[in-house]
Amino acid sequence: MSVTTHADLGIDLDVRDTDAVADRRDELVAAVRDHAGTIAYQLARLQGGDYGRTELSTSGGTWTVKHEAGELEFLLFSPKSGSDVYVISTKQPPDPEDLAGALGDYANFVAAWNEYVESLSGVLDGVSAEFPEPASTDGVVAERDRVLDAIREACTVMAGEIHRYEGDDYGTYTARVDGDRWELKWDEGTVSYLRVGGSGGLYLLSQYEAPSAADVREYAEPFRGLVDAYNEFVEGLESDLAAVEL
Repeated sequence: MSVTTHADLGIDLDVRDTDAVADRRDELVAAVRDHAGTIAYQLARLQGGDYGRTELSTSGGTWTVKHEAGELEFLLFSPKSGSDVYVISTKQPPDPEDLAGALGDYANFVAAWNEYVESLSGVLDGVSAEFPEPASTDGVVAERDRVLDAIREACTVMAGEIHRYEGDDYGTYTARVDGDRWELKWDEGTVSYLRVGGSGGLYLLSQYEAPSAADVREYAEPFRGLVDAYNEFVEGLESDLAAVEL
């Protein structure tokens, strides 16, 4: 079996090794990552969030630094002419030639960052940290809860009685009072919710947050109408039962 060599093909060219270029590129990227990482950390402290970014303009273009939880996520250089260069990214490293062009402006980026930080120096000087005492809502909350407790107590009685009459573990009692639809839902004899105004209405009682004091004030008096409607409902049941003869 014959073996074909480069010489047989008429090719006698050396293929240059790119290891040296790649190694130098990786060395520079690592140095920039470490240096710009300090800027990313300082930016995270300044912005006070888990994620953030900022853009800084230089004579050569615009630099964008983005951090995640204080760690440098990427450093992007957008030259005034030419394509964007991700000097630092979570993906592939930059092309060596593009990296060289970006690093030619990197010192300007650091200077722009320093100028930005310097511009913030003293910005909070003279800002007073003496504030008026916030008013307490204890009184309002106590009054709201007092009214809601009374409403819940009445609803608990109604729910228990209807549950006893209906015999079902779950159910609702509805009535219309002054044009508003009230719905009391019970769950095994206890109040699940009291809602006024239909499916998109206001929950006076629920398993979630309490209504505002203003809403309680608005519907406390109409609630009396719901109790009256319930009492009329019970009276009707008593009349129906009284008419039964055995």
